[in-house]
Amino acid sequence: MKKSIEVPVHPSLTRREALGLLGAGLLGAASGPAFAHDDHEKVLTEALVLRDPDIPVIGNPDGDISIVEYYDYNCPYCRKVAPEIRQVVQDDGKVRLVLKDWPILGEVSKIAARMALAAKYQDKFVQAHEALIGVSSRLTEPRVRELLAGAGVNMDRLASDLTAKGKEIDAILKRNADQAEAFEFRGTPSFIVGKFRVPGVLTMSEFELVIADARKALAKK
Repeated sequence: MKKSIEVPVHPSLTRREALGLLGAGLLGAASGPAFAHDDHEKVLTEALVLRDPDIPVIGNPDGDISIVEYYDYNCPYCRKVAPEIRQVVQDDGKVRLVLKDWPILGEVSKIAARMALAAKYQDKFVQAHEALIGVSSRLTEPRVRELLAGAGVNMDRLASDLTAKGKEIDAILKRNADQAEAFEFRGTPSFIVGKFRVPGVLTMSEFELVIADARKALAKK
């Protein structure tokens, strides 16, 4: 049986809800109406949540702590937290940041997510991600295309990859959405930090606190 992820409350931040211990068994506490018990086993494995080979990772790929972020490019809170989490990852030096598109704010969000993921086939995902998450106004499809072209993405190659890899990209987005819903996240951004489930925006100091406690939890395993 594949190991399934369960995620506990962080004691100092009450908005984080408990779901159990990472790797301690099945995720029984998040059984929403859209998911049967067997479905949790399939979508909340450590391999898929933390180390899905199709999901882009930035920071230290060999880091001891993983932060998994579920985000939407049209989410203003995702944009607000993006530079802070990147700074935390850079300053720490031992964190893997796993970037999971969860486009829940409309059709343009889905278009942006698909295009960003398609950019990875020309090794331009990071550039695409930073261009899309770094704007301050709501995205439109023409604006998405403009930003990606400005970030150095070959748009002809992008169109080709969207056609050739469309099923793979859609499968990634479905996995991400299934996980977010099974974790009972209510919106973006939402995070898994080590063993802790973190719905919502944190400050740099709060991220540092949760990372430190995630390391303590890891050391106790």
